[in-house]
Order: sequence, then C-alpha cells, then structure tokens
Amino acid sequence: MPHLTRIAILASGSGTNAQRLMEHFHLHERAEVVLIGCDQPKAGVIQRAWDHHVPSYLFNGRQLKDGTVLRELQGQRIDLVVLAGFMRLIPEDVVRAFPRRIINIHPALLPKFGGKGMYGHHVHEAVVAAKETESGITIHYVNECYDEGEHLAQFRCPVLPDDTPDSLADRIHGLEHAHYPAVVGSVVSAMSR
Repeated sequence: MPHLTRIAILASGSGTNAQRLMEHFHLHERAEVVLIGCDQPKAGVIQRAWDHHVPSYLFNGRQLKDGTVLRELQGQRIDLVVLAGFMRLIPEDVVRAFPRRIINIHPALLPKFGGKGMYGHHVHEAVVAAKETESGITIHYVNECYDEGEHLAQFRCPVLPDDTPDSLADRIHGLEHAHYPAVVGSVVSAMSR
C-alpha cells in the first residue's frame, strides 16, 4: 500500500479553510489530514477538527519558538504542513525541517498587501482603500519572512466600485474554498511521484 502523505493544518481562527481541506482529503488516495495544530484555545477550528475526527494539538507562541511544536510535527511523522488562517510567523527551524513542505494562503495578490500585520480584514480594508480594481488569493510556500515564499498559484477576482471590506472578503473566501484544497492536492501529487 502506498504511503499516504500525512498533513498537519495549523490554524488560529474559525477554520473554514481547514474544514474544506479536511473534507477534500477525507478518504483521499494519497493524503490524509492527521493533525490540526492551533494556538488559540477558543478558536472555532478545534470544534471543526473534533467534528471530522482529526486530533487537535494546542500550543502557544513560546512552544512554537522553542522547538516543542517542531518535535510534535516530527513525532507525528508529518510530511506536509498547511497553514489555514494561522497568524504567527513560522520559525526558521520549522521552515528548515520542512523545505518546500509548508504551504500558506494569503487573501490578496502578493507581493501587494503582504507582510507583518497584513491578514484577514486588514488586507481587505487596505485593498478597498487603495481603490484596487482586482484582488484575489496567493497560495505560496512558506519561508522565514511573512508572505515572501515562492508562489504556487494566484486566483483573481474583481474589486467592485461599491465593495466594502466585508463584501470583498466574501468573494475572497469563495476563491479560497474553491482553490486551496486542489492546489494542496497538486503538491501532494508531486510529492508522491
């Protein structure tokens, strides 16, 4: 039987992207989500993990930096780390341990509107304030800097003249849910060749 790629999802929020990933890889022939890591004890993603029978691992910022989280990922024999609304910078030792095996999604067309502090609603507010005519998502590998890793894919959508940050966010969430699992799936396929 071929080795299933073992995926850990790191998330900090409600977990809608994590849910789509768990659904996508449920009974998948090449990969399975085996762990949800979360740095927020009250985050909605923990209930979503429970509902999908995926073990959760709670940790804090110190444990992310001191190697505790890395040891957990290695102990669980994780092959691929997928960030789904995870708000912390991934430490260098974790990036080195998983070269081209950590994927993130950003709710804008990088390199625009990226970097420290640019996440979620902050991004959509900045896009609308800048009177951009299009936005989208960027799926990329993670390196030691916020939002600077090599791009895997970008998907675009218009920014309409009467858009608010909330209406733009809804359109961006639609892109995320439609494309993130498939792009992660393509990485899994390339890894298992």
